[in-house]
Amino acid sequence: MGFDDTYKLSAHAVITNEEGEVLQLRATYADKTWGLPGGALDLGETIHEALYRECREELGREIVIDYLSGVYYHRVYNSHVFIFRAHLKACGVNPNGVGHGSGDITLSSEHSAFDYFPLADLSPVQRVRVQHCVQFNGEVQSAKF
Repeated sequence: MGFDDTYKLSAHAVITNEEGEVLQLRATYADKTWGLPGGALDLGETIHEALYRECREELGREIVIDYLSGVYYHRVYNSHVFIFRAHLKACGVNPNGVGHGSGDITLSSEHSAFDYFPLADLSPVQRVRVQHCVQFNGEVQSAKF
């Protein structure tokens, strides 16, 4: 790899409701799939700054980052994805740290819907990343897809 080669980097949040279901957003672009809140880093941004910005843009809400749980490489996109555990800020937080009051999420034009899904309903790649996140033992995970 040369000095001038670049990677695509993105940061995404695993946010759950009180039932442990995972927040997903339905894209209005490309194949219109469901995915975690977050997105690509802008030039000069840290992974934390990107995640805060992306969630503010996509959800119309501030988040609190709890921890980084994994870094994953996706061959198809030549991309590294940083997965964080996070919760929604502002509408209150219950004692176990899960944000609530998600009814006031305001989606950007990049997304047409949001919903919470059980782990079993996630795509295989998403399921691995989210499972690593919710079962976090203090060791950041990595994998290739």
